[in-house]
Amino acid sequence: QVQLVESGGGLVQAGGSLRLSCAGSGRTFPTYAMGWFRQAPGKEREFVAGISWIGGSTYYADSVKGRFTISRDNAKNTVYLQMNSLKPEDTAVYYCAADIIGWRGSRQVREYDYWGQGTQVTVSS
Repeated sequence: QVQLVESGGGLVQAGGSLRLSCAGSGRTFPTYAMGWFRQAPGKEREFVAGISWIGGSTYYADSVKGRFTISRDNAKNTVYLQMNSLKPEDTAVYYCAADIIGWRGSRQVREYDYWGQGTQVTVSS
């Protein structure tokens, strides 16, 4: 069992930046692929960014490509999401998730096995 705890959300003006962190428990954390997802009110949860188990591969939703950067520090069992040039449409609850198939590179909610509780990001115009 892996527990994931997100932090770093908050209120920011359009054009600003935030860095989200996701701290994981357990010695198996480095073997998992990790993803960030978000869910806005009334909308389905959507993929934002992902990173493979050794960090060699990263992948992004088109809507955030060039603005967001995902990274991981396996020594600290932590995954980060650096968000720059934020837009009001980025407002959502952001979740980190772990996929036990570390090489898969999935963008599908159903293929992730463990989830954090979420952190709110609000971007004002």
